[in-house]
Amino acid sequence: MCGIAGLLDPSHALGAEELGAQASSMADALVHRGPDDGGVWVDERAGVALGNRRLAVVGLGPDGHQPMVSASGRTVATFNGEIYNFGALRRRLEAQGARWHGGSDTEVLVEAIERWGLEPALEACEGMFALAVWDAERRRLHLVRDRLGEKPLYYGWVGRRLAFASELKSLRALPDFAPELDRRSVALFLRHNCVPAPLTAYRGVAAVEPGEVLTLDAGIRPGDRPRSTRYWSARRMVEEATREPRRDSAVALVDEVESVLDQAVAGRMEADVPVGAFLSGGIDSSLVLALMCRHAGAPVKTFTVGFAERAFDESADAAAVAAHLGTDHTTVQVTDKEALDVIPELPTIWDDPFADCSQIPTLLVSRVARREVTVSLSGDGGDELFAGYNRHAWMERLWRRSQWLPAPARRALGHGLGSVPPALVDGPARVAGRLSAGLSVRNPATKLTKAGKVLAADDVEDAYLALVSHWRDPGLVLGAPGATVGPLVAEPSRWPALGGVTEQMLWLDLVGYLPDDILVKVDRAAMSASLETRLPFLDRRVVELAWRLPMDVKLRHGVTKWVLRQVLERHVPAALVTRPKMGFGLPVGAWLRGPLRPWAEELLAERRLRQGGVLDPAPVRRAWHQHLTGRRDLGYELWDVLILQAWLDRWRPST
Repeated sequence: MCGIAGLLDPSHALGAEELGAQASSMADALVHRGPDDGGVWVDERAGVALGNRRLAVVGLGPDGHQPMVSASGRTVATFNGEIYNFGALRRRLEAQGARWHGGSDTEVLVEAIERWGLEPALEACEGMFALAVWDAERRRLHLVRDRLGEKPLYYGWVGRRLAFASELKSLRALPDFAPELDRRSVALFLRHNCVPAPLTAYRGVAAVEPGEVLTLDAGIRPGDRPRSTRYWSARRMVEEATREPRRDSAVALVDEVESVLDQAVAGRMEADVPVGAFLSGGIDSSLVLALMCRHAGAPVKTFTVGFAERAFDESADAAAVAAHLGTDHTTVQVTDKEALDVIPELPTIWDDPFADCSQIPTLLVSRVARREVTVSLSGDGGDELFAGYNRHAWMERLWRRSQWLPAPARRALGHGLGSVPPALVDGPARVAGRLSAGLSVRNPATKLTKAGKVLAADDVEDAYLALVSHWRDPGLVLGAPGATVGPLVAEPSRWPALGGVTEQMLWLDLVGYLPDDILVKVDRAAMSASLETRLPFLDRRVVELAWRLPMDVKLRHGVTKWVLRQVLERHVPAALVTRPKMGFGLPVGAWLRGPLRPWAEELLAERRLRQGGVLDPAPVRRAWHQHLTGRRDLGYELWDVLILQAWLDRWRPST
C-alpha cells in the first residue's frame, strides 16, 4: 500500500531538478500512506515526474522500491494497492521468460503491463489499486483506478502542468495550486455527506472513477481533458449477471457463496507483515473472521472499539464472537471525550469534505489495530452486495402498499410523518417497550421519519434519494432554494434495466454509496494510521456472484443478507449474531446538544457563517434552534454543516 503522486509538464518549463523537487514535496504530503520508503523518478525530456511513498506489505526489501522501472526500461509505474493473485500472474510471466529482481506484486504488475499491454494486464489482476504508468515508447501517461474504487486517485491542471495524487492535500503542496471551491460539489456534499466522484471540492480537480483509465500524451495541450476509457464497467457486469441468474437450489447457492468468499479471504491474508481483522460482531465482519480462522496458523488478532453509550456499543457482541472463534481479541473502550478529541483532525484526514460520522469509530479502531498489525481485513461491502440495510428490507414493500393512496394524499401523509417531533414518538415507544417485556423498536422516531420520506417521494428513485440524503434541498442552506444539483450517480437513463425496487437500490449502492462514502471512509481512516485494509466482499468473483443470485436468496421474508447468515451459522451460533442492525454510528444529535455544543455554537455563529461566504446563516440557524429545542432531530444535517465549516477553516479555498 502506498501514496502516489506526480506531474506531467507538456510545456517543459521545469528542469529535472525542479520537477523532482515538486514531485517529492507532493509525495512527502502522503508520508502517512507510506512511512517505510519514498522515491521519485524523473524524465526531463518527456516532462514527467513520478513520486511514491511506500507502506511495505509484500516484498519488504529494497527490490520493492518505487517508482518501479520494467526490465526493458519502457514502463515505469508508481503503484498504490495490492494484487492478490500476483503469484499466479508471476508464474504465467515466468513461463513467458520473465526474470525477477524481487518479490513484490508491483514488479509483477509492471512486467505484465509491458508484455501484455495495459488493459489485458488490468483485466488479469484481482486487487485494489490506483496507479500511474508512464509508457516511454509511446510517451503516454496512464492514470488507473481499480474496479470498485477502493483506492483513490485525483488529478487536475495546476498552471501548465497536470498533477495527480492519492489525496488532495498532495496537490496543495504545489506552488501554483490555487484552489477554488466548486459550489455544486458543496451542494452534493450537503445532500449525501460526501462528494461523489468524479467531482471534488475544487473546480478543475477531479477523481479518476472506478474502472477508468485516463490517458495523456506527452504533447497534450495544458488544460485539455485526458482521454477516458473503461477497462471494467459496473453496468456491464450487472447486465451480464442479471441476464444469466443462478437457478441452483438454496443449499447449493449457500455452498457456492461460502466457497467463493473463502477464496477471497484466503487471498487477502497473503502478506509479509502481521494481518488482523476488524470485528464489530455483525454478520459481515464475523463471517470474514470465521473464514480467516480456517487459514490462519495462529489465533487471528481482532480489534473492536467500544463506546460508553450502550445504544452505539457493539463491543460485547464482538467479544462473544471472538471468544467462540478463539481469536486474540483487543477491545478498547473509548470515552466520549476521547472520541470527541479526534474531531479537529477530521478535515485534515478527509481533505475533501466528508461527514459520515462513522468515520470516528473507523479512525479509532484503525489506530488500535495498527499497534499490532499492518494489514486488517474488514467486512465492508457485504451490505451493498447482499441487501443488508434496513431500507432493502422495507422500502419496496412500503412503496408498493402506499400506491393505493392518491399521490397528493400519500405525499401529505409523508410530510406529516416527517414533521412529528421525536419526543412524541420515542417517549411513548419506550413506555410501550417496558410494558411489552422489552420488545421495543429501536430508534422509532428515525424509522418514522424515513417512512415519511418514502411516502412523500415522487417515484422510486426519488424515494431512494430521500433515504440517503441529509439536506434534501441543499440549495436552501446555500442561498438558492430549489437549485438543481444533479443525481448522486449517472442519470437513470444510463442505469441497467433491473426488475425491482430493491435491485435498483443495490445498483445505486454499488456505484454511489459504496465508492463515494464507505470506501472513502475506510481508506482515509486506515491510511492515516499507516494501516492497510482489505475487503474480501469486493473480490470480483464475489461481486459477480452476488449479482447473479436471486433476490430471495439475499432478502428472504424480510431477513436481510439471508445467504450470508446461512454461511455464518455453519461457523458461529446464530444467537451470537442475530440482533437488530446497529450500524457503526455515533450519538451525534445528543453530542451536539451536550459536549459538542460549544464547538458547534462557534462554527454556527451568524458571523462565522457570513464570513465563510458559502452558507446562508438563516436556514442554518433555524435548523440549529429546532435541533436544540427537540422539535426535530437534525444531528446529521448539522454535522454536515459543521464539518464543512471546519473544512473551510482548515483549507481556505477561494469561494
